[in-house]
Amino acid sequence: MAQVLGIDIGGSGIKGALVDTKSGELANERIRIPTPQPATPDSVAATVRQLVSEHDYSGPVGCCFPTIVVDGHAKSASNMGEEWRDLAVDKTFSEATGLPFTVLNDADAAGMAEMRLGAGTGLNGVVITITVGTGIGSALFYRGQLIPNLELGHMAGKGGISIEKWASDRARKEEGLSWEEWGARFDAFLSRAARVCTPDHFILGGGVSKKYDYFREVLTVATPIHVARFRNEAGIIGAAMAAMDDD
Repeated sequence: MAQVLGIDIGGSGIKGALVDTKSGELANERIRIPTPQPATPDSVAATVRQLVSEHDYSGPVGCCFPTIVVDGHAKSASNMGEEWRDLAVDKTFSEATGLPFTVLNDADAAGMAEMRLGAGTGLNGVVITITVGTGIGSALFYRGQLIPNLELGHMAGKGGISIEKWASDRARKEEGLSWEEWGARFDAFLSRAARVCTPDHFILGGGVSKKYDYFREVLTVATPIHVARFRNEAGIIGAAMAAMDDD
């Protein structure tokens, strides 16, 4: 089976598409349904069931989820709410749809897509993929192998708040920062990540990757930075790949 349904669950939208896991291309137009509010397990599972139905799909499903994920269980609440903590997300969605689900962290899924078929192709050693949007996601790879659930964005930053609350794209918008001002914050984050993990490469994804030329000149970190290929579709693609691996 080359085409697998990939689903990306976020705080504001739940997106899905059929993915050609050999090329990384979407086989159909991505469908997006607003994330129900409140995003309870029952309401999100019903939305996932709707998404599967709209694709008229039967088979393994890959799903990326915005929390720490261990063996299909959410191990943090993040923006999804405390009801998700320690919940078997894979089982919840499988029971709602009757299909087998592989669930992994959203940044890990995006990183998998980039490492296998995107900007990370051929990169060796230690690679960190960074996705910047509402928050900051990160994924760590060593010799192409995923080391799951790296949460660099949750490190304490200036004033004791988390790095992602200080250096995410949401922070840039809410504080009215110029790209240069925000870029200085992001550079401080990358420099700290470089000190902690000593990566050979960074891959930058998420919405800000489209604006890389606006802030690249203020970045001082010595580690090479590569712009992601799949950008906002990387989570869907990587999730589908993970389901294919488990099938």
